[in-house]
Amino acid sequence: MTDPGRQPHTAVEHEEFALQIADQIESFLLSLRAIAREGNGARAVSLLLLEISQVLLAGARLGAQNDFEPREEYQPDVGPEADIDEMRLRLAEMLDSIDTYSFVFDPYLPDVVQSKLSDDLTSIATDLDNGLRHYRLGNVEEALWWWQFSYVSNWGNLAGAALNALLTVVAHDRFDTDFEETVEALTVTSEMLAEPIEPPR
Repeated sequence: MTDPGRQPHTAVEHEEFALQIADQIESFLLSLRAIAREGNGARAVSLLLLEISQVLLAGARLGAQNDFEPREEYQPDVGPEADIDEMRLRLAEMLDSIDTYSFVFDPYLPDVVQSKLSDDLTSIATDLDNGLRHYRLGNVEEALWWWQFSYVSNWGNLAGAALNALLTVVAHDRFDTDFEETVEALTVTSEMLAEPIEPPR
């Protein structure tokens, strides 16, 4: 078995590593479509937490490797992207009030971004599916390069943000915390911290 922390050297190791990543990604895509079809919001949060955590493991394994190099300068044509807009709409309807959330895309440039879980999950699925189509056509190097590149530049960050949002939903539910009371408390705390502190006399 390929060591997750080591760059595959031989062709056999390369193929084995790609197969493991492809299996994890295909499992995520199948599960995401199944969750959207089921439309059970109560079960969806827990299931999405599980599936996103697992696909992030695949991303971490890709990110830990040296940069993969595609054989060609330009991506080979793998045909049109899969139509997953219906899945996005199903996810948005199912997630309902928790679909819209905010996160910081770059913690070193902390601008808060507002997004939708349904949009971000669809974007992740599009990136992963593109690499999977390369893999299925036998373009192993291209698939690995694309999965690694898109993980670092897009889907890894989105998956991490989505995971944090879903975990927050679970925390609110488990600890019976009211969202409005929490927001109000945070606002008051923020205003207090913004006020100048008088030195003791």
